[in-house]
Amino acid sequence: MQSQLTDTQYHALVDEALLAIEEALDVCEVDIDFESAEGILTLIFENGTRIILNKQEPLHQLWVATKYNGHHFNYENGKWVDERGAGEFLAFLDTAISKQAEQPVALGLKLNG
Repeated sequence: MQSQLTDTQYHALVDEALLAIEEALDVCEVDIDFESAEGILTLIFENGTRIILNKQEPLHQLWVATKYNGHHFNYENGKWVDERGAGEFLAFLDTAISKQAEQPVALGLKLNG
């Protein structure tokens, strides 16, 4: 489903989400490293696994690749929602990070979007 966002709106929303994740990881009790470059945010866990978040500009989506599978999020009604029914992005992200960190993680993110 193609979003109704302009390219400018799309980039602002994804950039806000990626920056908020970086800031939350900086203060997170669980040791999760990250690298950020050109619209790609890679979370690196102590067990060597990674979660990669990246812009999919042509589709106006936010993609998330975990150890277990990949998810594509569309911006709908003020939230990023998984196109295959995995739910809202922020709740999904806490669950995915907790699974790969092998301990509970709650980033407590709220996006303005």
